[in-house]
Amino acid sequence: MKISIITASFNSEKTIRDTLESVKSQDYNDVEHLVIDGRSTDGTLAVVNQYPDIARVISEKDRGIYDAMNKGLKLATGEIIGILNSDDIYVDNKVLKEVAGIFQDDEVDACYADLQYVEEGDTNKLVRYWKSGRYKKSSFFYGWMPPHPTLFLRKRVYDKVGHFNLALKTAADYELILRVFVRHDFVIRYLPRVIVKMRIGGASNASFRRRIMANREDRLAWKINNLKPYFFTLYLKPIRKIFQFIN
Repeated sequence: MKISIITASFNSEKTIRDTLESVKSQDYNDVEHLVIDGRSTDGTLAVVNQYPDIARVISEKDRGIYDAMNKGLKLATGEIIGILNSDDIYVDNKVLKEVAGIFQDDEVDACYADLQYVEEGDTNKLVRYWKSGRYKKSSFFYGWMPPHPTLFLRKRVYDKVGHFNLALKTAADYELILRVFVRHDFVIRYLPRVIVKMRIGGASNASFRRRIMANREDRLAWKINNLKPYFFTLYLKPIRKIFQFIN
């Protein structure tokens, strides 16, 4: 069972080697790694070119990270598809083997797991722990969502629901997950352990102004899918992050 991993990058010279190494070191042989670069102007491609096992490298201007992800989705040939961006790493070399084990059940369409936010300069220093917990369809109405970097979907899911909506700048991942988890009836499994470390930062968390923008886009994500959240749903979503610091 081939697993395709899509890595979107832009000026990621400082972090992308860790990402590439974490994929290369996996104790699972049937992996297709795709790097979709936004025409970096630093040494990103010099690092990438040191890894000849990468199945495909594209470097060209794009319309942002979700456009890069969509390019990767169009190129991916694996039955299972995951996205690991250029500042993320898998926590150990067993991740893809365990994910593949879950998908041995042909009825399973998607799986997700837990994530750790770590310091940018020290991936061993924990900042936040995103413990997903088991999924229920009502969970989204109480501000829940799984961490996108831990999400793996069968290609048939993307074929049915489509790719990332580029009209959304910071919430395209949330909208896609909402589309998959709530709007459709796919079989979803939870892998109850941390599989990804993510360096702190991100477009939707970078400032209060961007957090407001992200909240507005979250509302649009529900509207696009003809779904109606509770009046408190999108207020609970950022509040849940407080408990990640406590964990």
